[in-house]
Amino acid sequence: MFSKVLVANRGEIAIRVMRTLEEMGIASVAVYSELDRDALHVQRADEAYLLGGPTAAESYLKIEKIIEVCKESGAEAVHPGYGFLAENAAFARACDEAGIVFIGPPASAIDAMGSKTKARELMQAAGVPIVPGTTEPVDTVEDAMRIAKDEIGFPVAVKAASGGGGKGFRVALTEDKLKDAFEGASREGEKFFSDGTVYLERYLPDPRHVEVQILADKHGNVIHLGERDCSVQRRHQKLIEESPAPAVDEALREKIGKIGTDAAKAVDYVGAGTIEGMLQDGEYFFLEMNTRVQVEHCVTEMTTGVDIVREGILAAAGEPLTVKQEDVELRGHAIECRINAEDASRNFAPAPGKIGDYKEPSGPGVRVDSGVGPGGEVTPMYDPMVAKLIVWDKDRESATKRMLRALGEYEIEHLKTLIPFHKALLASDQWGNAETCRDLVEDKDWLKDLAFPPPVLLDDEEDPKVEQTYTVEVSGRKFDVKVIGPPPVGGVVVGNGAAPAGGAAGPKKRGERKSSGGGGADELVSPLQGNMWKVLVKQGDTVEEGQLLCIIEAMKMENEITAHKAGVIEDLPIKEGEPIQAGAPIATIKSPAADAAPAE
Repeated sequence: MFSKVLVANRGEIAIRVMRTLEEMGIASVAVYSELDRDALHVQRADEAYLLGGPTAAESYLKIEKIIEVCKESGAEAVHPGYGFLAENAAFARACDEAGIVFIGPPASAIDAMGSKTKARELMQAAGVPIVPGTTEPVDTVEDAMRIAKDEIGFPVAVKAASGGGGKGFRVALTEDKLKDAFEGASREGEKFFSDGTVYLERYLPDPRHVEVQILADKHGNVIHLGERDCSVQRRHQKLIEESPAPAVDEALREKIGKIGTDAAKAVDYVGAGTIEGMLQDGEYFFLEMNTRVQVEHCVTEMTTGVDIVREGILAAAGEPLTVKQEDVELRGHAIECRINAEDASRNFAPAPGKIGDYKEPSGPGVRVDSGVGPGGEVTPMYDPMVAKLIVWDKDRESATKRMLRALGEYEIEHLKTLIPFHKALLASDQWGNAETCRDLVEDKDWLKDLAFPPPVLLDDEEDPKVEQTYTVEVSGRKFDVKVIGPPPVGGVVVGNGAAPAGGAAGPKKRGERKSSGGGGADELVSPLQGNMWKVLVKQGDTVEEGQLLCIIEAMKMENEITAHKAGVIEDLPIKEGEPIQAGAPIATIKSPAADAAPAE
């Protein structure tokens, strides 16, 4: 067994791995960027080494530097966590060549499953059912149009061959949308995975996203730990996961479990991995394999009692799995909510910022995997995850009640998060009926209702008023009262993961109105901080309400900004490649003169 392991990651997953290393008596080595000098994973490790600058390219993606730190620290193995270099075959090979153990599958398995087209071809040859579509890359929009028309039909999904995590995934509902979908998927594939190759799949309109947890060792043992349902997603990125899947019975569990183990055996897999698939009308289709530990592995740990990270470390060290298939038993029900720094009311726009007070929930059956604390910061440089909140109880209904209780206890000051979204969705009839909840997640009017009340500007007053709730005690009895008045000294207090809309942009002056949605105001402002990736219009253009104006890249996501009203673009103070701050102007759109009221 290893005596020291370097964790090539940051945030909650780095801390999660370090906890298991400590329990196994293995020393941990952290690496960090300049932005993460004071991060909790750096404080948690036995040793820590600076990799480089603030961007991932300058730090967490620097293979040579990580290998150098391994040698300097004496680490015999590297755990990649998820994201960054976790599914990078070149990194796995570099470790092997340097005599360092990569805690994960061999590079050949990453190669086989890393390309979605190769994986689909391999699985089809192995007799594993795949979603109908191409097993070869599609080179041009013209080829894509021909294949979609003649072989697949619309709607069609366009996917980056090396994509994952919802990146490089676009849908063309009709023929006229195919060009944009093709170019968008290829662009994201090139940007995030250095591979602009795409392929086509039949787009399933309302499938359940069901995945199988796999464990394998170097002795030929391959088992599954049951399934997870990850159907609640935004932009094809997961928000809520649960285990077991509500639509899977014992017979189907055995069937998809075999699909998972067969897929792992086909590539001589070692370690923890996940077979992702689509469940539609009782049919299960292979989607892709993630050759790493998943974000949502925690719900499986809660229902099986198996430490998935520990089993992966043991397998990498050449030890056999400690669990046999006949020992696996799913008990109760577990749910995970991703607590991201996002504003659901603004179509899940990233909302980076500093945290004030911070208090995690606790109590029976509650687990929090987090990478922040009081005074911490979620920066726009990395993904928006603050923490993962996981609960367990005897059944799905009881687990839902426990999750709602835990969400109510979670306190994150000065930062907008998805806590209000999770509370609203878990209280819905759709969730209670075990539906995919896709209609709610895509319902912009429903999402807007989750917005924190904006400052109220009263007539004849220069300063904004905010509504705040206080607890007061009268004659020994507590009451909650609402008070409308000026914000407290130092800014608006933000409670429980939600912030007043526009609070970060400063006080508004009388007569000024800024809006990022709806008609009326001429000025459209940025709802988030990021980088202006693409500008699709120019000054003087006539636009329709809802027309795509630009794309802002923030926290590893592309965010499409649309016109809030119809009219002519009078001012467009944005340029591709330049940074933009939340609240900064994007465009001024004047209503057509013909719409103005006639002069008397």
